[in-house]
Amino acid sequence: MIAARKAAEAAGKALQEEVRRWGSMKPTGVSLRYMMEFGSRPTERILLLSAQFLHKELPIRIARRAIEIESLPFGLSDKPAVLKVRDWYLDSFRDLRLFPEIKDAEDERAFTNMIKMIKVRHNNVVPTMALGVQQLKKDLNPKVSRRDLEEIHEFLDRFYMSRIGIRMLIGQHVTLHDPNPEPGCIGQINTKMSPIAVARAASEDARFMCMRKYGSAPDVTIYGDPDFNFPYVPSHLHLMVFELVKNSLRAVQERFMDSEREAPPVRIIVADGLEDVTIKISDEGGGIPRSGLPKIFTYLYSTAKDPVGEDSDYGTSSIMAGYGCGLPISRLYARYFGGDLQIISMEGYGTDAYLHLSRLGDSQEPLP
Repeated sequence: MIAARKAAEAAGKALQEEVRRWGSMKPTGVSLRYMMEFGSRPTERILLLSAQFLHKELPIRIARRAIEIESLPFGLSDKPAVLKVRDWYLDSFRDLRLFPEIKDAEDERAFTNMIKMIKVRHNNVVPTMALGVQQLKKDLNPKVSRRDLEEIHEFLDRFYMSRIGIRMLIGQHVTLHDPNPEPGCIGQINTKMSPIAVARAASEDARFMCMRKYGSAPDVTIYGDPDFNFPYVPSHLHLMVFELVKNSLRAVQERFMDSEREAPPVRIIVADGLEDVTIKISDEGGGIPRSGLPKIFTYLYSTAKDPVGEDSDYGTSSIMAGYGCGLPISRLYARYFGGDLQIISMEGYGTDAYLHLSRLGDSQEPLP
């Protein structure tokens, strides 16, 4: 029994040293354009090179986050939900490091199956980490100022941005195996993505959620050229538009629920610029007080009620409502490929969200 405990302690210490060693290495950033060019002809050799790159790159990125999770302020590192996330990262690091050198197509296929499992393991990282932040919020001294919490906000920005990158790299490699990709698609990137079509699908999903919660939902009207397209990742745009439209629908629905006036529609305008594609989402949901605007991109602020308790089964994107991470994470998705998200509000009237998407494709992913 004692020998087994000592062996386990030695193995744990060796893993921590390995994590520190890999976490000190510098990650390699890639751009949307590079991903498109590299994956345009996914031959066996290209897939092998991609797997060999990920075999070295993913442990670096995962180790850097695992190290940070160990030393968070205000006791956040010790919250049960955060410990669970840390264990997922350590398990994934261990799996990657134990995988042997990738030499041929058979090795590549086995590696691809393993990183698929890693991606699944990390599916619930966002709501679980957000739950850890909620656990911290309950225990915090009310006298702690928002400025004192800046270190936590900066960590979460780095952590979630890194997660976007890890999932993009894994998803891109896995999707390149698709024998029958949709026309114009290179992995997860659609070289001819219609922002109007994605906005329409995301709006329908958000309206469905609103209908389910309130029994009705305001209309969404979309303006722009339906034939316009540009290269982007549809799943990223869907997530961002869904989050913004969901917020607008909720604000309008709650403002006009007991009014004799018909609820005004949420308006989406898609503009095609030389540098950016900009999507403006406007509502008449009453707006946000000026004093509240600095808080909307922090992780400890939400206008919705907390959606779940610690024992709930969480995992869907809808869970972000109430955890205060929907807007800041949407902004990170925009910034991942060189874009941005801005919110302008008129208290007593409504809110305009400007989603800027870089159409140049040359911006390298941020490497927190």
